[in-house]
Amino acid sequence: MSKMSKQPIRTVIVGLGKMGLSHLAILNAHPSFNIVGICDTSGIVLEAFKQHSVFECFTDYRKMIDRVAPEAIIIATPTKFHYEMAKYALDKGLHVFLEKPFSLQLHEGEELVRMAEAKQVVTQVGYHNRFIGVFREVKRLIDQQAIGEVYHFVAECYGPVVIRQKEGTWRSNPTEGGGCLFDYASHIIDLLQYVLGPVSKLDSGSLKKIYSLQVEDAVYASLQLTSGVSGHLSVNWSDETYRKISPQMTIMGKEGKIVADAQELKIYFKGKPKLAEYEKGWNVKYVTDLTPSVGFYLRGEEYSAQIDYFAACIQERNTRGISTFSTALKTDRVLSLLKQYTA
Repeated sequence: MSKMSKQPIRTVIVGLGKMGLSHLAILNAHPSFNIVGICDTSGIVLEAFKQHSVFECFTDYRKMIDRVAPEAIIIATPTKFHYEMAKYALDKGLHVFLEKPFSLQLHEGEELVRMAEAKQVVTQVGYHNRFIGVFREVKRLIDQQAIGEVYHFVAECYGPVVIRQKEGTWRSNPTEGGGCLFDYASHIIDLLQYVLGPVSKLDSGSLKKIYSLQVEDAVYASLQLTSGVSGHLSVNWSDETYRKISPQMTIMGKEGKIVADAQELKIYFKGKPKLAEYEKGWNVKYVTDLTPSVGFYLRGEEYSAQIDYFAACIQERNTRGISTFSTALKTDRVLSLLKQYTA
């Protein structure tokens, strides 16, 4: 496809919570984007922006889209709104960046994928782990068969979202956020499929309540991939020994072993490695060694890197990116399997 003119992309943002504000800061400093509207239902939030910014503010995303005619939209609202907002944006022909998880209902995600393909627009879901240098290197190592035939994996994700029994927020409401399964497990399942390939079946599974009353706080499962490789999933958002969400992967192969998290990659080679930059035995690399610099740093390079990628895909009309609605739907299918298996 021919490249578009690299004029700033007229962009709007819906949802000005933690992630929406982060995206707004990154986009506002990005030469490829022109923020032409922001939207939130909080009067307090919008009043602050009206007083201290130049952004045009809206409480209704439909009116915003119809009035300012954007080319792209960032949706960072509670998950229950993803489907209706993305559908409206796609119907208008907009490129859509949607925060994870994709959708709470599998049939809604399937419809959005069909619409995006029919409209031939760029879509992206905010699975930012795909843009972390450590995990990008893990994928490269697996693609290069650096540790030989993979025969087992352990995919983990821990953090301190719900560490005591209390009244829940939208994240712990099954009809709004979806609990630990959709909030935390979606991250590591998406990363697992990015690195090792699609999940084909569940051998066993368990959703456990620890403090929450309406949703699970932990997810455990034994999975099989289409490649035949089997492994374990362990996710817990009620683990206060972690400061923030912490995805981890251990991958065992016949010629070595990989242990990786968002900060560090450890890889062991039984013999002389196929890749010249590594040595026999244990090797350690850090995220600072593996992450390209970005133009604007906020919370982590990966958040800017995914926005850089979204811009590049729009400018190049690349609708087959690495974190599209289609790839996110594959993660939703695994979440759906877990829900059914453990009901």
